[in-house]
Amino acid sequence: MTHTHDLSAIRMAAAIRARALSPVELADHYLDRVERLDPQVGAYVTVTAEQAREQAKQAERDVLDAADPAALPPLHGVPVPIKDLNMVNGVRMTFGSDVFADLTGFADDNVVCLLRQAGSVLLGKTATPEFGLPCYTESAVAPPARTPWDLARSAGGSSGGAAAAVAAGLAPVAQGSDGGGSIRIPSSACGLFGIKPTRGRISQGPVIPDLFGLSTNGPIARTVRDAALLLDVMAGPMPGDLYAAPPVEGTFLSHADRPPGRLRIARSRRPAVPDAEVHPDCVAAYEEASALLEELGHEVVELPPVFGPELVPHFELLWGVMATLTPVPDEREHLLQPLTRWLRERGKATTAPQLFRAHAALQGALRAAFPVMNEFDAILHPTLAQPPAPVGYFHDQEPAENFRRQKHFTPFCAAYNISGQPAVNVPLSWNAEGLPIGVMLAGRLGGEGTLISLAAQLEEARPWIGRKPPIWDA
Repeated sequence: MTHTHDLSAIRMAAAIRARALSPVELADHYLDRVERLDPQVGAYVTVTAEQAREQAKQAERDVLDAADPAALPPLHGVPVPIKDLNMVNGVRMTFGSDVFADLTGFADDNVVCLLRQAGSVLLGKTATPEFGLPCYTESAVAPPARTPWDLARSAGGSSGGAAAAVAAGLAPVAQGSDGGGSIRIPSSACGLFGIKPTRGRISQGPVIPDLFGLSTNGPIARTVRDAALLLDVMAGPMPGDLYAAPPVEGTFLSHADRPPGRLRIARSRRPAVPDAEVHPDCVAAYEEASALLEELGHEVVELPPVFGPELVPHFELLWGVMATLTPVPDEREHLLQPLTRWLRERGKATTAPQLFRAHAALQGALRAAFPVMNEFDAILHPTLAQPPAPVGYFHDQEPAENFRRQKHFTPFCAAYNISGQPAVNVPLSWNAEGLPIGVMLAGRLGGEGTLISLAAQLEEARPWIGRKPPIWDA
């Protein structure tokens, strides 16, 4: 039996424009699933049911009144939730923190404006850990976000709620953000395709600064084409942005329909984090992906060393400073999670010369790395060094041990936040326990189109859309 939530977002939008699917019925379908199933999954921190129904009613009126429904926006009537690190005017926004449990958004982030213009319907705000700092989604304002493939395990983070929603059929696609792997990590843990775009591809404004250039918004979806369309919608510079991505020929969606040609692909499973070990399941997924790429005609070679353990302390320093950027009144500091307080203390102890030296060291390393990496069309890694972790595996530890475990869990992702290169999680493998094990492909700066073409080829060769967690048919 086919369920409404079996449809891709692109098929939903086409059915709405053809007047074969009602935006109101679609919104009601997802809101019903969220009400029944989200207590098990922990995907949403705030559900905007009334707003979603009003937007869906207006979308339905627009379809009925349109002289040419085909001219309606690309996501007209399609539900798209927003991560709770992004502001939506008039909607509760917690940043995943008890400090802001009662905050109401006073503006729309630029990415939210673009999603509105594309015709999407807001189902709610998806769960995130405090300030988006950890690689898992457990906070004081919402239940843990769990991967629908095993509800005892974490959905990852910091876009864990977004990924859990899509993987459980509680949203067709979702907006996420990624400052150290926060789209790719939960996409791997939840068996989804996620894109961290090139630095500057999507605006961080108008409220959130992009000082360090580590973080970017991006799409999380079940299919490559859905993610490409969502990226088309969200992409575009805005006044005041510090970074600008290279232009792309055509739309990202058009790249999903283009054969990639024969590519030169480097691969590496050497983690930059000292003492990090790659689990056999993650090695197996990486080797299977390498073999599949060769079967498809690509040249696969070993990547020379480019990012080493010497970069880790510099990234940690930046991460601690980033933890201080969210203003917290002194009288509410006690409400912060232990990990957040620990990171903020490290950040506050950092001097300006130390910060600039860390930036300089990272830039120097990139100047040496880019000539090597640019010899390749794509670079393959394991997305994570371990399968999805049990809920509490990180959160229940003292901050130093918590942070150490996080580094060992995700030693590959942050390098591409430092470099600004695009990177995607491709859900090609599941282990013997039925847990998704993703692989990561990174590209040249501005190379999202190549990654999308290559991922679409992999999706066609090894389809994953038929894989669904047990909760899917509930």
